[in-house]
Amino acid sequence: MADEIAGVKIPDSRLARDATELIRDTTNELIFHHSRRVYLFGSLQARALDLRPDDELLYVAALFHDTGLVPPYRGTSQRFEMDSADAAREFLASHDVTGEPADVVWTAIALHTTPEVPYRLNPVIAATTAGVETDVLGLRLDVIGPEARAAVTEAHPRPDFKNRILQAFTEGFQDRPATTFGTVNADVLEHFVPGFRRIDFVDVIKNSEWPE
Repeated sequence: MADEIAGVKIPDSRLARDATELIRDTTNELIFHHSRRVYLFGSLQARALDLRPDDELLYVAALFHDTGLVPPYRGTSQRFEMDSADAAREFLASHDVTGEPADVVWTAIALHTTPEVPYRLNPVIAATTAGVETDVLGLRLDVIGPEARAAVTEAHPRPDFKNRILQAFTEGFQDRPATTFGTVNADVLEHFVPGFRRIDFVDVIKNSEWPE
């Protein structure tokens, strides 16, 4: 694979190379290419926002951010973002990366579907969300010029990506519907899982154990 795409250098440390190999071998083509695009688009968006994320940590966050959607990382007891974040922390620990750097990566992944908040936090956290929002939602796509966009998608194609990522989301958390409470993930299940009814925040308050 290219060492530089759209003017963005791909980290070439042992940590980055091992992350690339692991995600390529344990996920699928959809997740791998999407995750690499998230790194590239996140890096380009960070430049536009005058942010300077640690490239290596951003790369690991991007590669692991959706691992919780697929085996062997997918569970049923917590939000898929947390499965992904836990997998990244375990990978980092196996490479002796702990403490604050690992916390930053964990938080970047855990919050990558949360609007607005990540942009007030560490640049790695902000850039991860920016990359996701660009590739999945098309937000701030105009910031990335057509040549850069073409270079990224040539290296990491996105055929029928909208439908395929929605299918991956559905498969990723349809067996843990309660974990979508209060998140955008509930929208996916409402569209694609017959009989799904989102937990209503107002109902939770009104039907709580408080007597009034």
